[in-house]
Formats: sequence, C-alpha cells, structure tokens
Amino acid sequence: MAIDWQKEVDARKDDLLDDLKELLKVKSEREDDKITADAPFGPGPRDALKHMLSYGERDGFTVKNVDNYAGHIEFGQGDETLGIFGHMDVVPAGDDWETDPYEPVIKDGKLFARGSSDDKGPSLAAYYAMKIIKDLNLPLSKKVRFVVGSDEESGWGDMDHYFEKEKTPDFGFSPDAEFPIINGEKGNVSIRVHIGIGNEGSYTLEKFQGGLRDNMVPTSASAQVKTTTTEQAEAMEIAFNEYVGTTPISGTSIINGTTIIFQVGGKGSHGASPQFGHNAATWLAAFLDNYDFAGGAKNFLHVAAAYVHEDFYGEKLGAAFEDPKMGKLTMNAGIFDFDTDKEDALINLNFRYPQGTSSETLQASINDKIGQYGVTLTEGGHHMLPHYVPQEDPLVKTLLDVYEEHTGEKGEEQIIGGGTYGRLLERGVAFGAMFPGFVDTMHQPNEFIALDDLYKATVIYADAIYRLAK
Repeated sequence: MAIDWQKEVDARKDDLLDDLKELLKVKSEREDDKITADAPFGPGPRDALKHMLSYGERDGFTVKNVDNYAGHIEFGQGDETLGIFGHMDVVPAGDDWETDPYEPVIKDGKLFARGSSDDKGPSLAAYYAMKIIKDLNLPLSKKVRFVVGSDEESGWGDMDHYFEKEKTPDFGFSPDAEFPIINGEKGNVSIRVHIGIGNEGSYTLEKFQGGLRDNMVPTSASAQVKTTTTEQAEAMEIAFNEYVGTTPISGTSIINGTTIIFQVGGKGSHGASPQFGHNAATWLAAFLDNYDFAGGAKNFLHVAAAYVHEDFYGEKLGAAFEDPKMGKLTMNAGIFDFDTDKEDALINLNFRYPQGTSSETLQASINDKIGQYGVTLTEGGHHMLPHYVPQEDPLVKTLLDVYEEHTGEKGEEQIIGGGTYGRLLERGVAFGAMFPGFVDTMHQPNEFIALDDLYKATVIYADAIYRLAK
C-alpha cells in the first residue's frame, strides 16, 4: 500500500502546531521544593505529562498515567511492542531570552519556546505520526506505545518508577536527538568535587555561585568578595573591567565599602558539548584565582581555574580518554557553589565517557591530580553506562532506509555524548528530530524548532513507525 505521508501530515499541520503551542506554555521545569506525592518532580512536569496524555485520550488511544511519574499512549495489537520515548520536562529557561520562553512565538518560520526542540516538539511530531497511522486504520502486527516521561533532564526517576509498574517494550527509538540516527551514546556520570570552606587570606570569598544543572554550561556566575580596604576593592574592580574586556564573557561589579560583588555572563551550551559554550563560572574563578585568598576559598578557586577552566576533555584532571568508535570523553563543569554558611563547597563535573573507562577510573585520576587540595569525591545523579546498537540491527537499518528515502541523503551511524531514553532498551536508539546542519539550541536561550523540520520529521516518523510495526 503506497501512502502519501506528506499529504497526511499537511492535512494536520494546523492541529499539530496548535497542540504544540499549548504544550509549550506549560512551564515544566523540575522544582524540588514543590515536590509532593501527587507531583513527584514538581507541578510543572506533572501538568505537562497530563496535558500530553490528554491528547491521547482525546484521539481515542489507550492511555495510562503511572502515578504522575510517566505514562503511555498505545494502540495496535501483537506480541511485540515498539516503544517510542519522549519527555515533557525541560531544563530551566535561564536568562537572555528575547521572548518569553513559555509564550511560544513564531519568527522567520521558527517556533521559539523552551522545549520546542527538546523535547516537546519532536514528541508531538512522533505522536502525530502515530495518530496518522491510527486515523488511516492501517494494519499492524505489533503494539505501538509512546512512553511519556517527566524527569529526563534530571535523574530519570520517572523511568525507574515506570518500569517498576510496566513491561519494557521490545525495541524502539526516542525522538530526542539527531537524524540520520544515534545508535550509540557515551556513558554519563556526574562526579562531585567537595572542598572544605575556609578563608585565611587578605581577601575573603563569601559566596560564589554558578550554573543551574549538570547538563548545562553555566551562562551566569556571581561572587561576593570582602577585601581589607576600599582601595583594594577599587583596584580589584579596575582589574576586573580590564579582564572582561579581553575575554569572551561580559561582567559587572558593585562596590559597597570593602565588599565587591561580581556578576559574569557567559554562553550556554548543552553539557554534552561544553566546547561550544563559555563557562561563566570558570572565567570568574580564573580572575579571582590571581588574588590572595587562602584555605578552602583558595582551593575552590584554584581547582576551578587551574584544572577545570577551558578544559572540555578532562585533560588537566588526568581523565582524558578516547575510544576509536565512540570518540573522546567530554567534561562539563555545570554547578559551582561556595557559601561560608555551608559545610563545604561544590564543583559538579559531568562526564560523557566512551566505552573503555569507568566512573571509578575517572575518580581515581581526578583524586591523583587534585587530592592535595583537600577534596573529596562522590558520584551524583543518574549514572548511565555506554550504549551501542550495531548498524546491522534491523531496527537501525530500517530507520536509516526511511531517512534516506525521504531526504535523499546517505544515512550513517552516529555516537553522541548526550543521553536519551533510547538507551533504556537493549535495542533502542535515538532518531531525530534535528536534521544535519541544524542550529542546535537545546538547553540554550532562544531555543527553537524550524516548522519545516517539525513537519518533515513527522513524515519520517510516520513512515518509520508503520514499517517497524506493520
């Protein structure tokens, strides 16, 4: 049966866009201080999950909400289940947006909003692909289940809970990355560097904060420093202004007597690609490390400046590693916290590592390099091991065939540092929705998805789902 998938998508463009806009209006950032039994990751992720599931109920699918952690939208019959995995939670919007991140705006054929490309837009594309197949009443030999998560950007607690209650699909994909395919993903682990609090120098570091999440390059950082004299503060301000003028960051300072407060702006990027950002926190630490701090304050600043700043591959920490297939390890310093009211300071390092090394090896290497600064290391967050599905697998071959037929471009395997729900399945991959040459704005201000790409992805998903499940 020859099906004109483009025609079917064109007939539903307006509905798809309307549904996506409404979903993007839900501020689905995780808020730990608002967690309840009814909202395990805060009200935003819960509300977005329920909103997405409501589309499935409206359109006549079988729908299940698993305790507001996750849910699924399902149709079809058969012994095997094709799983499609998307997520409704988003990273914090942060600053530097030109528009309201939760009021979707279309400009120059692009839809701007937090979550437009990661992952509400691609999820809606995959959902509408399912809807087309259902609307056309096409025969299937397998079940098709769209699993909707709400904690992908944090600890994956949604999927841990979901799979305690529900059966795992047999194979599938996540529309949360790039075309032509992502059939390999590096390991993902956060190593927390704890450093004691202390100040014995002529300069006192009272506070230092930078970053929002492990998987985001910090776009802003601040520090509060107390000097001995107002002359020291004034001289420090002059030096800071000169420093900012010679670096890729922006910055301001405010003097109040002998106290000076610094604010620095950098450039955000996804934590899997820290080399494309400018880490505001390490640039600020590199400036402050030139001054006479001592004790824990000096250790904190020096580790950040000498061992983390502008090192995206863990070379200064002795953690660098490269695999011929999976490529280089990358490192993102995502969170910095120093406060004299707390017991210790924190630098959170997020590693995307290839097969051949491990968290234990990384920690041993880091301790060898900076153990003399009184640090202790702990593993934090959700540790994901490296994942790979061979090119010869029928799932990979089918998806690449679909991509090639609809784009005219050769489909090749790709391995990334980002982590997607595709790795939840032994035979799981990531498939779209970013096309080659696309400007990646995931986890950055002014995130967008091009409408033409959204519709094109829907066409590809519809054909792919049908071929995999018919």
